[in-house]
Amino acid sequence: MEIKPKSRRIMGAGGPEDEDNRWPPWLKPLLKESFFGQCKVHGDSHKSECNMYCLDCMDGALCSLCLHYHKDHRAIQIRRSSYHDVIRVNEIQKVLDISGVQTYVINSARVVFLNERPQPRPGKGVINTCEVCERSLLDSFRFCSLGCKIVGTSKNFQRRKKHQLAMASDSDDSFSSSHGRQKSSSSNSRKDQSFSPSTPPPTATSFRTVKRRKGIPHRAPMGGLVIEY
Repeated sequence: MEIKPKSRRIMGAGGPEDEDNRWPPWLKPLLKESFFGQCKVHGDSHKSECNMYCLDCMDGALCSLCLHYHKDHRAIQIRRSSYHDVIRVNEIQKVLDISGVQTYVINSARVVFLNERPQPRPGKGVINTCEVCERSLLDSFRFCSLGCKIVGTSKNFQRRKKHQLAMASDSDDSFSSSHGRQKSSSSNSRKDQSFSPSTPPPTATSFRTVKRRKGIPHRAPMGGLVIEY
């Protein structure tokens, strides 16, 4: 009996292969590539800087002269900002969905960064950060770069993030429960103290000392009256 194509089980579905199929085959090689080196073929030319990439061939960084061998291919230009690789939005959005990635205006052109950039942890006033590297962002974005979007939207990262949130929630619940028990114990201790007398009750000796008898009047030698209290 012949198995119909729609009844066949695809091995590895939901695994790494499925994750890779979510993105164009050229994207990850592009993010791993090193640019702005000297072309080994056209090193004697002033246009030998490798800042181009062919999306169809995926054979590494190219210089502008190398593009002669890639006619009718999709090629994009990589630019640099503060020693980090960027690409113009009007070029990359033609071939890739960049929604959720922070864009920047550099030299009057809007760009996105290829990979994350190291930075210190955000300060207390920062409200929105990259879901992967925690770089500060505007409120409407989730990622600081294309690389962070790949990582942040992967199933493994989402599962790991949910697990961390669950662990943090359990830790908060445990702290609240422990803090509540400590507070209840402290409250009971204060109640016990409030029922204890602050001073001991007066004894018979102290009562006799306080309640003194009135003195007997004695006539003074000069005829005056002296009264003891």
